[in-house]
Amino acid sequence: MSLLDRREALGLSALTLAGALSNSATSFAGASLPSGLSGDRFKAALKDLRLIVGDAWVFADPEAILPYEKSYIPDPQGRHIPCGAVCPASTEEVQAILRVAGQYGLPLWPISTGKNMGYGSATPATPGQMILDLKRMNRILHVDPDLATALVEPGVTYQQLSDYLAEHNIPLWIDVPTVGPIVGPVGNTLDRGVGYTPYGDHFMFQCGMEVVLADGQILKTGMGSLPQSTTWQAFKWGYGPYLDGLFTQSNFGVVTKMGLWLMPKPPVYKPFMVRHHKMEDIGPLVEAMRPLRIAQLIPNCVLMMGAAYQLSMFKRRSDVWDGEGPISDEAVAKAAKANELGMWNSYFALYGTEEMVAAIEPVTTAALRASGGDVLTEREMNGNPWFHHHETLMRGGLNLDEIGMVRWKGAGGGLAWFAPVAPAKGEETKAQTDLAKQILGKYGFDYTAAWVIGWRELHHICALLYDRSDPEEHARADQCYNELVVSFAKKGWGSYRTGVSSMDLVAKQFGETNRNVNQALKRALDPKGIIAPGKSGIM
Repeated sequence: MSLLDRREALGLSALTLAGALSNSATSFAGASLPSGLSGDRFKAALKDLRLIVGDAWVFADPEAILPYEKSYIPDPQGRHIPCGAVCPASTEEVQAILRVAGQYGLPLWPISTGKNMGYGSATPATPGQMILDLKRMNRILHVDPDLATALVEPGVTYQQLSDYLAEHNIPLWIDVPTVGPIVGPVGNTLDRGVGYTPYGDHFMFQCGMEVVLADGQILKTGMGSLPQSTTWQAFKWGYGPYLDGLFTQSNFGVVTKMGLWLMPKPPVYKPFMVRHHKMEDIGPLVEAMRPLRIAQLIPNCVLMMGAAYQLSMFKRRSDVWDGEGPISDEAVAKAAKANELGMWNSYFALYGTEEMVAAIEPVTTAALRASGGDVLTEREMNGNPWFHHHETLMRGGLNLDEIGMVRWKGAGGGLAWFAPVAPAKGEETKAQTDLAKQILGKYGFDYTAAWVIGWRELHHICALLYDRSDPEEHARADQCYNELVVSFAKKGWGSYRTGVSSMDLVAKQFGETNRNVNQALKRALDPKGIIAPGKSGIM
């Protein structure tokens, strides 16, 4: 396949491609350079970067940077294209790279594994940034079996950490997002991702960071700044203002180490599925789940999965619907029934001793049956692939089943997550579901969605699934996503996380004061704007 074919397969515009080939002809980049940086200065920066990490770990020609350009989210103009990538192996090399970047005015976009699927993968928020790929920094620095803590570098994957615990016979569980084997705890936590065990709020169970600031200084948050600290991974707060949150969903520094709390393996783990058969059941379901979550009778993040979302994991759209426009509820219900699914399929688990589980199970199951649901266990659902998928996640297990979603509409898979947050009240679900279906339907897209109850909040996880290889549909997906962001924000439902193409738009919904404070912090910590300009709408 030629470079032209490969870039077109990635959905890049002709204009971007022409710029890439033009830059390649002058031997200084595979895509357009950031504003204000000449080709000569970029070549000089590349030379200095190679002195730091070696020739093999600096990428700036069109073929070499192709992996960093791949994305599933809408980008019809091909804006989110890097100028290259550099891969350090140590904190000291990160410091040196930041000095070079500051000297030449080269913006850096840090990634841990770059598998940020549905949010932009490795691509930067603004064109022409140099990817700071931390995958070589992949050491598990310490695991304390007694305190159930770990200290890891950004390139460590959940699979690597799971294998380490198994190899050393350490009875601790990790908590993973849906595509855990190929992603890492540092990157997922910094974007405030979630998982499915009682430790599912990843930032809540993070403890201590090492951060390289734009000027090269190293900050150790929490108790880490004490020279002889033994509590860096044990006590979150340290002394004075709590700083760790500043480095999540931000561009204020480069995190090079992170502490994690791990979950002790419980004596008993019992997973459940609750099946509701009508779309309108989501309201009563949330009302039943909320008190159980707040009281921690159900201790893990509860997934309430729509049937279309579930079907998209293992089926193709053509298996379910061959009509015009968005898939109908009737077609979804028919396919769901054929696969032992309801219109809403909720997954939770109980953890503890046999006595604890035996005491709590009747309380939880009675409340959920009263909401109209069928409460099912592993015995009834044995062999069902959807149950197996979620049963695996709720014990920190690893699989890649949800990657199948990108093939829902064919080989040109496009996926953008839209994730507004609301209070965990049933009345919120109907209004949000109606609005999402109305906007998605306007643009011809299906309502493939799930709800998650954290403790007191609802995450409405909408998967915008489209054919990225179709230019017209690609453009429609971009317009649809933007309308979702603005329309939901007007109702008070802001996104908790978003992709690189919509970061500025989402930031605007939170108001000028919020943006001004973030920008003041940016100017104080990174006055040259070197680290990830545009991340979360912060320049």
